[in-house]
Order: sequence, then C-alpha cells, then structure tokens
Amino acid sequence: MLGTYSYHEIFKKTVIGFGTLFNNIELRRTSGSKTEVMKVPLAYGPKQKFLARLAQLGDLTTKDRTQITLPRISFEIGAIQYDPTRKLSPTSYIRHTSGDKTNKGFMPIPYNVNFELAILSKNQDDALQILEQILPHFQPSFNITMNLVAELGEKRDYPVTLLSVEYDDQYEGDYDTRRTLIYTLQFVAKTYLYGPVADKTGEVITKAIVDYATDAKVTAPREVRYTVTPDPVDADPDDNFGFNELYSEFTDGKSRNPVTNTDE
Repeated sequence: MLGTYSYHEIFKKTVIGFGTLFNNIELRRTSGSKTEVMKVPLAYGPKQKFLARLAQLGDLTTKDRTQITLPRISFEIGAIQYDPTRKLSPTSYIRHTSGDKTNKGFMPIPYNVNFELAILSKNQDDALQILEQILPHFQPSFNITMNLVAELGEKRDYPVTLLSVEYDDQYEGDYDTRRTLIYTLQFVAKTYLYGPVADKTGEVITKAIVDYATDAKVTAPREVRYTVTPDPVDADPDDNFGFNELYSEFTDGKSRNPVTNTDE
C-alpha cells in the first residue's frame, strides 16, 4: 500500500530556504578611518560541533594549524511535527494542466519544521551586529516563497517564525580559557508534504447532471433535470470556452419541454 515512490525534496528545500535567509550577514569593524568588512560564515550542523573545534588547540605539524574563526553562524533541524491547525480536506486534490498533460495530486499535509540557529562570537559587539541584522525581519514571521512541487505548479508562501532568543556566555575557568558568546535562536518553518503525483490526462469532466425533485423521499420521481456541457464540447481545460445549459421537465418519469440556454 505504501510502496508508491514519491520524493519531492520538501525537507531539503525547506532547509535550503531557511539557510538562505542568513547567508549574506556581514560584520564590520572600524578602526580610525578604515572599515573592515567580512562575511560571517554559515554552516549546517550542531553548535556543539563548533564548540568542540574551539576547544582544540591548533597543531602546527598538520594542515589544520588554527582553530575555527569567530564569529560564525550554525543551524540545524530540531524537530518535525504535524500541524493539525492547518489541516486540509484529505479527499480534495490539485489538478495542474501544462500543454496536453494533466497531473493530479491530493492536498498536502501540513508539517512544522523546528530550526535552531546559533551565533558564536568571542566578543559582544560582533554578536550584537549579527543579531540586529536578523531580528528586525521577524515580526515574528518572515514569509518565503518556494516552488514545492513543479509537477503541480505548487508555489506556496510558508512563514518562518522566530520563537525565542537565548544568550549564553561561556567564560568559566582560568584566564587561558577562550571566551565564547552564544546566541541561540529558535525558529519554526510551516511547510507542506505532498504525496505521489499521477498523470491524469483525459480525466476531464465534460458533463454534469443534477436532478431536482419536489418530494424529499428517496423514491420520489425527478421533475427537473439540469445538464451542463462545455461549448465547444471538445474544449481542453486551458481553452477559453463557454457552457451549454439544458433544463428538462419530467412527468411520470418522462421528459418533456427541454429548454436550452447558452452561457458564453
């Protein structure tokens, strides 16, 4: 039952979209009339990994002769949770037509992806410069437009919400201990997951019939039938077409006096 292969790279796109928000953070240091500008490094991974690198001393006998530089930014996925508040009808579907091909897929499932972003710095001014380039854009959300499923033409805006900001000054020990300032920001990105996309070329409804009755009983004979067909009948879904409407009255189950109306 679950063997139908489907991979739309939703989580991968969500991670890339989240990281792209912070890939252009700059740090500026002014000394006299000169201003030094540097781009803050951004990497995916837990902050503990970079803290461990900071604790290691540089070895002049190897290629890695120095500790990692600060400041830098790291981020990682914290949790993935289903969001019932954004639930859509599971029986509804999306139909997308491109040329002579029509794709069909069921409505997406809402999921929240939690992210933890860490700002590591050795002095307070550097950390605050980075922080003030991030916080003003989240009030508390920032929308990202992503092309989630190309086969369905699905481009959605999903909000990235800032949940909290925590501060940690790791400056315990002797005077030889290197100081590390850590600002930890918690975010949640509200995205959607899509199931398999099927090729449904030719499954276009070209005729709809509705019967009306004056009696609520199930056995009541129909008295009026309303029929709608496209004009022309061979129109494609992406064509500019009108509708033919046909009203038929019934007496004792037999049709009489059909009336036709054309709506362009």
